[in-house]
Amino acid sequence: MPWRVAHVEALGNFRLQVRFLDGLEGIVDMDALVHSPDAGFFQVLAQPALFRQVHLVHGVVTWPGEIDLAPDAMYRHIQAEGTWLLR
Repeated sequence: MPWRVAHVEALGNFRLQVRFLDGLEGIVDMDALVHSPDAGFFQVLAQPALFRQVHLVHGVVTWPGEIDLAPDAMYRHIQAEGTWLLR
């Protein structure tokens, strides 16, 4: 599955650098989402120390507390635009 993530790194301003198994790379920008009043369970990621705890579980970008991102949607947005902007 090309949309499985091979590498993730937390960057500044609540962004992630990701690389997929097929070599596709891009940015996930979560700044607007984590600071939104509608962030829901993503609101806890506005804590920089928690955001930096990002890791991979079976090719899925994950944080403590069972928070994760859909890798297939991430792949489609990055393939089309180079960035996935979450709001």
